This record gives sequence, structure tokens and C-alpha cells, in this order.
Amino acid sequence: MLYLVFSVCCSVLVSVLLKLAPRQRLDMAQVVTWNYLLASVLSLVLLRPSLASLHAPHAPWLALLGLAVTLPAIFLVMAQAVTRAGIVRSDVAQRLSLLLSLLAAFLVFGETANGWKLAGLGLGLLAIVGITVRPRGAAAAAAPDGQRAWPWLLGVWVGYAAVDIMLKQVALSGTPSMAALTASFALAFVLMLGVQLWRHASGTARLHWRNLGAGALLGLLNFGNILFYVRAHQHLPESPAVVFAGMNIGVVVLGALVGVFAFGERTSVWNRVGLGLAVVAIGLIAWGTAG
Repeated sequence: MLYLVFSVCCSVLVSVLLKLAPRQRLDMAQVVTWNYLLASVLSLVLLRPSLASLHAPHAPWLALLGLAVTLPAIFLVMAQAVTRAGIVRSDVAQRLSLLLSLLAAFLVFGETANGWKLAGLGLGLLAIVGITVRPRGAAAAAAPDGQRAWPWLLGVWVGYAAVDIMLKQVALSGTPSMAALTASFALAFVLMLGVQLWRHASGTARLHWRNLGAGALLGLLNFGNILFYVRAHQHLPESPAVVFAGMNIGVVVLGALVGVFAFGERTSVWNRVGLGLAVVAIGLIAWGTAG
């Protein structure tokens, strides 16, 4: 279970870094770019994925390219959500993206729907409504330019679900998940590096060393989240539902504690109800998956 704890901590620390980035005047696009450089290198060195499957005729390059575009995009959306809505609500929205993934599993991938999963889906949708409600008095502090937070929360919800659906498509092609992630990280870095070089050359945003340092830290946490989650599944091969529930519920609970007590984030009654419903929904879906 120690691997699961480490994975949860890495995930929440990513949100903390995104929360602190504006205070340090970091350029998030540059930070995300360097994050994928380190993540791809660490994946190659530590996970040593077999890349032979990427040369096969059925290699899902369209899905991999989609991941290379969506992964950095959703990171930038998550950064905006954390800044405007806070860690508490953003982490809940991220983890509840499994609802859309579950719906896609029923409608597209032919997964069997049972009562537990459907109950979790229903409660999860109610939880999404609860967390998108803006706490009174927190709007000015969270979004000084007057922009609402809920579009960014919904963007997180939909974006992470899109990533999960593309990963399912990759898995159906027979490509190992670690090889697919490594390829996606490398492609994401190449695409984002091209964007940053253009921004630098055009004078839009100059490259700066501090963004490289922050990107390295983000990449370390991003990769650590994946590595420890994989190790948790390897050490609990008979309990995948426990790992799944522990990861998602752990991030929701720890994110809430960090957001409230470390950053003084305000939550409304509806937000707290939504958080509670999210925990129950994740538990029901995990129970239904185990059954």
C-alpha cells in the first residue's frame, strides 16, 4: 500500500505545483514542455518499455498523436482550474472524469453495466454538479479577472476522460500501455517544444531557465504518480479495484485537506456534498468492477 500512498502524494503535489506557479510567475506552457522531456526520459530509463510494438502495422499512431496533443492541453486546463477553482474542486473534477470513461466503456467498448456501476455513475454526476457551484466570497480571490471557474472544471472533467478513452483504444490495439505512454510523452515534448521555440522567436514569451527547473520538478512528480501506481498494481495483482479506489479516493481526500488547510480554500455546502458524493461514487464503481 506504500506505493499507493506515494502515487496519491505525487498526484496532489502536481496540483500544489500548479497552484504555486502563478505566484512564481512561471510560464506554464514552458513548464509543461520540459515536464514531458523528463517524463519521457524517465519512462525509457526506469520502465524500459518494449517499443517494438510501435513498429507493428496496427500501431495506433492516430491515438498516440491524439494523446500527444491532449496531454499537454489538459495540463494547461488543469493549471487554470487549480488557479480559479482551487485544488479541492479541481482534483475532484479530475478523478470524476472516470464517469465519462465508464459511460464510454458501456456505449463504445461493450463493457457490461451493473447496478453498482450505474449507481456510482448517477451519484458521480450529482457530485459534478455540487463541485461546480462557486463558493460565496471566494470568486474574487480565485478569479480576479471575473472569469468563472466552472468551464475550467468541466474542461478538466472532459479532458481527462478523453485521455482515458484514448488509452483504452491503444490497449485494444495490443500496444503495451507503458510503450504508448512513453511515445506520447516524447511526441508531446516535440510538439510543445516547437510551440515554445516559435513563441521565443516571435518575442511572445522568452525561454527562461526557471521554467526548465519547474518543468523538471513537474515531470518528476508526473512520472512518479504513474510509476508508483503501476507498482501498486504489481504488488496487489489480485486487488485492482482496491488500487483503483484507493488512488482516486486518496487524491480526492488528500487534495481536499491540502486545499483547505494549506491554502485556505473556501468550499460551499454544495462543494462538500459533492466531495462526499464523489468518494461514494468512486467506491461504488470500484465495488462494481471487483464484482
